[in-house]
Amino acid sequence: MTSLDKPTEETTAGDEARAVTEAALFEAFGGVRGMVETVLPGLLFVTIYTINKDLHWSAIAALAVSVVLVAVRLAMRDTVKHAFSGVFGVAFGVVFAMMTGNAKDFYLPGMLYTLGLGLAYIVTTLVGVPLIGLILGPVFKENLSWRTRNPGRKKAYAKASWAWGLILLAKCAILFPLYWWADTTQLGWVLIILKIPPFLLAVYLTWLFLAKAPAPIDVFAEMEAEEKAEEERKAAAAEGHGGTPGRHRREA
Repeated sequence: MTSLDKPTEETTAGDEARAVTEAALFEAFGGVRGMVETVLPGLLFVTIYTINKDLHWSAIAALAVSVVLVAVRLAMRDTVKHAFSGVFGVAFGVVFAMMTGNAKDFYLPGMLYTLGLGLAYIVTTLVGVPLIGLILGPVFKENLSWRTRNPGRKKAYAKASWAWGLILLAKCAILFPLYWWADTTQLGWVLIILKIPPFLLAVYLTWLFLAKAPAPIDVFAEMEAEEKAEEERKAAAAEGHGGTPGRHRREA
């Protein structure tokens, strides 16, 4: 290896690490399609309500499009976790709004969820088990190995969790005052505007931290290697036991 080859190999390894991290984040957070499924029901609700101020039709349209998104994923035999989460979120919003008769309450469950999630990121990081690591660990096939065996990766997860928590809490600091002071359409459009940019910022920071972190420890590969080694030991032991009687007979 020459001095010119080494930087090339290091660059290639870094590019591979970034690509793996990007793919994992794309899988974990749903990518472009997941963002569309997150935004579309709320966008439909606020659009219809802005036009006719009819809570019932707005709520029904939002819930209907959420169900359609799930049906499309089921028909395509694709993962439905992001679409299902959207359905539950919209359903809770519809129930709240219908019970109170206040259209702004359609957004309240989602806002409370955002607040709770932001606090969860902060609290889990403070206690040493950053939430983003719990979410992404299985995606990277490392499970919880980063907690005790990969301190550099744990530090990256902690930074990412702080980023997610602070971004979500900053979002709540904008939305909750609007919930009390603004009307439904103003709150709705601000919510739509704040759906994607904070999310993309948090994902980008997570990618940045993890791309510079040590590589994940593939615990699944370790388990498979251990199982294979155990099978080889058993096979070797069986062969040894099987050959003993024959040797004794030849000696006799």
